Amino acid sequence: MRFLLPRLLGLATAAYGAAITAKPELLLTPSGMPRGERNLRTFTRTLGVRDLASGVAMAVAPSRTAMRVAIGVRVASDAGDLVVLGTALAGKPERKKVVAVAGGWALLCALSALATRT
Repeated sequence: MRFLLPRLLGLATAAYGAAITAKPELLLTPSGMPRGERNLRTFTRTLGVRDLASGVAMAVAPSRTAMRVAIGVRVASDAGDLVVLGTALAGKPERKKVVAVAGGWALLCALSALATRT
């Protein structure tokens, strides 16, 4: 299958996006954010929809150009999460974990673009 790694990462991203859209606690609990706060649940669902859409785009991109654009959107999204959530969680012990996951996923997706060279 062409672009196997980015497609698998896209499927994983889409699955996670669907999961946190349905159950925001999957993101809120490990990040130390209050689970009962309605605005945070809405914010988390927004991230989930974004992740679902960008993950599906990676999973089904029909061409090299489309795949590269989808990967770029995914990397930009994760880099944004790193900055926004990293700032919002300043001083909390969960911050390091959130920054590591967002940064790691951004890096992994960026590296998956190497699969689009051939």
